[in-house]
Amino acid sequence: MEENKAIPTPVAGNWADQKNKLKGQFPTLTDADLHFEEGKKEEMLTRVQAKLGKTKVEFDTIISKL
Repeated sequence: MEENKAIPTPVAGNWADQKNKLKGQFPTLTDADLHFEEGKKEEMLTRVQAKLGKTKVEFDTIISKL
C-alpha cells in the first residue's frame, strides 16, 4: 500500500514576519487564515494555497521568496 505523502512547504525563519508579508501580498488573507495549531502548519498552508488559487509549486515559490 502506497502512502500519499505531501512534501512540506519550505517555511523558514520567523512565521510572524512571513505572515505579515503574505498579508501584504495578498490582502484577502486574514490572521484567521494564517493561524495554525501546533503540528498543523502544513494543513493551514494547504488551506491558504487553495484560497489563493495557487498550485503547490506556485505557492511554494511564493513562500520561499518571503
